[in-house]
Amino acid sequence: MDWGKVVYVFFSLMSLTSIAGFLYENTATSLFIAASVNLISTILKIGVRNLLAAELFASSLVADLHLIPAFIFLVIVGDDNWAIALAIGALIANIFSMGLVYIESSRQKEEY
Repeated sequence: MDWGKVVYVFFSLMSLTSIAGFLYENTATSLFIAASVNLISTILKIGVRNLLAAELFASSLVADLHLIPAFIFLVIVGDDNWAIALAIGALIANIFSMGLVYIESSRQKEEY
């Protein structure tokens, strides 16, 4: 088992589910956790060397550039609607990213 890949996929899935958690419970804490986990996921994607690495990194950056303004809109501006709209954009970017992870995983053959 490739533990590096396990950690990488774990943080990608954790990012996706934490955004879904924010959409269920619209609090600044849940959005902060979602943004933090997504930033960790983005950092982990910097070292990925596979066929779809550029697409994975770009989709993670898109999610970051949705979650950071969403946090600003929620905490500083106080506009829940904008924060939710931006979080939905981040959710879509992470769904796209997970689709790429599944495609990449299906193309690789692991040796046991």
